[in-house]
Amino acid sequence: MEFAFETLAFLAGIAFLAGTIDALAGGGGLLTLPAMLAAGVPPVAALATNKLQSTIGTASAFFTFWRAGHVDLCQFAVPALAAFVGSALGATAVQHVSSTFLAAFMPVLLIAMGLYFLLAPPMSQVDRHARLGKPGITLIVAGIGFYDGFFGPGTGSFLTLALVALGGLGLVRAIANTKLLNLSTNVAGLLAMIAGGHVLWQLGAAMALANVAGNQLGARLAIRFGGAGVRPLLVLMSAALTFKLLADPANPLWTLF
Repeated sequence: MEFAFETLAFLAGIAFLAGTIDALAGGGGLLTLPAMLAAGVPPVAALATNKLQSTIGTASAFFTFWRAGHVDLCQFAVPALAAFVGSALGATAVQHVSSTFLAAFMPVLLIAMGLYFLLAPPMSQVDRHARLGKPGITLIVAGIGFYDGFFGPGTGSFLTLALVALGGLGLVRAIANTKLLNLSTNVAGLLAMIAGGHVLWQLGAAMALANVAGNQLGARLAIRFGGAGVRPLLVLMSAALTFKLLADPANPLWTLF
């Protein structure tokens, strides 16, 4: 699939912004996925290519947090493995779903994710008592991993919310360890999508470079300032891109009414 320079530049710009937001609070896929769909990328190819650029960007942010001493590899090694397995199952499952169904279903999921970001309460900056032990966190992370492999947008925020609300971590530590878990889900999903032959490599490479730059900026901002203040921008841009998808009269969703 070939893309004009203007389209590549637009999608790379979205990937940079998404990477910055993703490193700060998660949810960058709420921008990249609808942007690719709006540019005419088929649903499964958009999910696969989003996994490529997101994997590389998340790896970049993970190493930044790890070097700063915020990642606990021992504590989250088992949950990361569970996330990997869950994501691999989700990414395998989505490749057997009708592309027409996905094209109709994705705007609905994107709207739901946007509402979540709009209405979710703020997260604490300090560590608290954990409500769940490692087995409970592992099961929840595995479920979120399946969601990430099947769809993806919002995964980073769901993981961060779970680590704050149930694991007792402060926001910066939760964001940092989320990068380990999210990297695991992204790698598993990407491998499954590569095996299925759905990745658009040229587009994915261009977006990945921009996503790495954005993740580096976002990780440094998160370490210094925390992850507050990005939700309104995320909701606004996601709503605009989703509206563009729904404004297309050829969207299969409208055939259901």
